[in-house]
Amino acid sequence: MILSTSSRLGRVVDRVRALSDKLEELAKKRAEDTKERQGVIFAQLDKLTSRARILQRSMVAFYLATGMFVATSVAIGIVAVIPSSPRYNLVPVAVGLGGACFLFYGSMLLIFEARLALSTIHAEMDFIWHQSTRVAPADLVETHKPHFVHFRSHK
Repeated sequence: MILSTSSRLGRVVDRVRALSDKLEELAKKRAEDTKERQGVIFAQLDKLTSRARILQRSMVAFYLATGMFVATSVAIGIVAVIPSSPRYNLVPVAVGLGGACFLFYGSMLLIFEARLALSTIHAEMDFIWHQSTRVAPADLVETHKPHFVHFRSHK
């Protein structure tokens, strides 16, 4: 999970850099038809910033979970070797449950991030569809309708 989250974060960073370059390029043109595209890019950059922060939090949660699972193994070993009272048997259980909680938290963050990523993709695809209907022949546009997903609201 750490590797896939790290990969997702890398893709977000790459996308931010590409969109920033595109926004800068559009700002130099100063044409009226670029205003709408600039708005879409700005909205995507806003969502990508949120995605990056969520991914960073989930990576921290996964690292904490991994550390706690290692600590659980160490605690089991220590409790097994050292003759102690039965009350110390709860230490590995508590540390293991803590690791499981961090793993669950990180997984929930990834669900939120995936939904945010999906909303970004939908917004970009809606923009591209809208732009393509402007340049495509009218009879072709009439034969194809936008592909709205049943759980999304549309204009």
